[in-house]
Amino acid sequence: MAENKVVFVAFAMEDERQRDFLKGQSLGPRAPYEFIDMSVKEPYDSGWKDRVRTRIRRSHGVIALVSSSSLDSEGQKWEIQCAKDEGKPLLGIWAYSDDRTFLAGVRTVPWSDANISGFIDSL
Repeated sequence: MAENKVVFVAFAMEDERQRDFLKGQSLGPRAPYEFIDMSVKEPYDSGWKDRVRTRIRRSHGVIALVSSSSLDSEGQKWEIQCAKDEGKPLLGIWAYSDDRTFLAGVRTVPWSDANISGFIDSL
């Protein structure tokens, strides 16, 4: 059996429900992967950045849930920059069908099983 692929999910706290929906997709029997994240209310408590960097380093890739909330989420911005710094494959997924927020330097595609599975399969 193939090794489970670990995908870090970067998201704004306002999009926590969308993160839950995304993580729910990994519960299916066909999915040899798991989603992890560092959801905390205070992203700058002692050691938070070190813990995030460790998790991102252990991940095969990073999915960023992109929404208008992403523009003001310092924690998510830091997670995305950390993924880039660590050379991890990064894919933005629009968190909502009616929100096409642009994040510079993040290739973002519509939320679909094909887009998510294709990214994970490429890791």
